[in-house]
Amino acid sequence: MDIPGLLDALVLGLIEGLTEFIPVSSTGHLLLAGHFLGFDSPGRAFEVLIQLGAILAILTVYFGRLLKIAHDLPSDPRTRRFVLGILLAFLPAAVIGAAAHGFIKQVLFESPMLICIMLIVGGFILLIVDRLDLKPRYHDAMDFSLGMYFGIGVAQCLAMIPGVSRSGSSVVAAMLFGSDKRAAAEFSFFLAMPTMAGAFAYDLYKTHDQITTAGAWNIIVGFIAAFIAGVFVVRRLLDFVSQRGFAPFAYWRIIVGAIGLAAVLTFG
Repeated sequence: MDIPGLLDALVLGLIEGLTEFIPVSSTGHLLLAGHFLGFDSPGRAFEVLIQLGAILAILTVYFGRLLKIAHDLPSDPRTRRFVLGILLAFLPAAVIGAAAHGFIKQVLFESPMLICIMLIVGGFILLIVDRLDLKPRYHDAMDFSLGMYFGIGVAQCLAMIPGVSRSGSSVVAAMLFGSDKRAAAEFSFFLAMPTMAGAFAYDLYKTHDQITTAGAWNIIVGFIAAFIAGVFVVRRLLDFVSQRGFAPFAYWRIIVGAIGLAAVLTFG
């Protein structure tokens, strides 16, 4: 058993769980950390499969809400419109992600410099939007308009560029469309469920033949770490955002991106 490899997998799993649901780009953090750790993941199978831990984390925390939505769906028009809104928001990423899968994985995922630049640029954008004197019209994610749901889904497609952040792009779009910060963050949770599950299923189909027995142990360790860290973040993020906004995440992005960019330019 490769102990150093398992330790790397533990670190990367914690990074996945801690960053998946906050607007800092979990993919960017994973790829940068893996690059500097020298972690070998054929076909990016490890990064893909440990996302299941984060998916199960949010499903676990939101299990009660999901049950209520399922219960109310046949009789409540508001609930039906919300589910339709989630599907509309998911659609653009499903189409573009499937069409551009090869380019995303083989070109964009292999450029640490691009990731660092996107972390920095996205950090400044998030900081600017967080400080704008916006007048929110929506205080509940279930009340967004159908056009707003779709617009958030289009914005989420920018996150196919590693370093942009799926949650970050959806949160920024929701706030610009009139959502308050808490509702924007919560809708990013709901949108994460079909988006991450769909990406996981498609990537598993594409990379299943590259999973080895040794790599399976790394995936198990990373999966468990991602699940535990993901539960912690999902349970605390909404209250944190309500009190402090998104500026701390923006500064974090800028700092990590700058350090990573300096390291790439210095060490390659």
